[in-house]
Amino acid sequence: MLRHFTLEYWIDDNWYVGRLKEVPGVFSQGETLEELENNIREAYQLMMETEDILPATDIRTKEIGVQV
Repeated sequence: MLRHFTLEYWIDDNWYVGRLKEVPGVFSQGETLEELENNIREAYQLMMETEDILPATDIRTKEIGVQV
């Protein structure tokens, strides 16, 4: 199954650095945009494999305020 995500990326010290907007915690980098895309796909796949191994937890959320 092919899923589509938004890759947000920027250049930092000549490296392409990025994250998947819809999947918090999936970050990667590459020397080229193509390498970043490949690395971010691999990071996502590794995360999904790890989630299958980890036990289910009782994840909760809470809205908080942050002074800006």
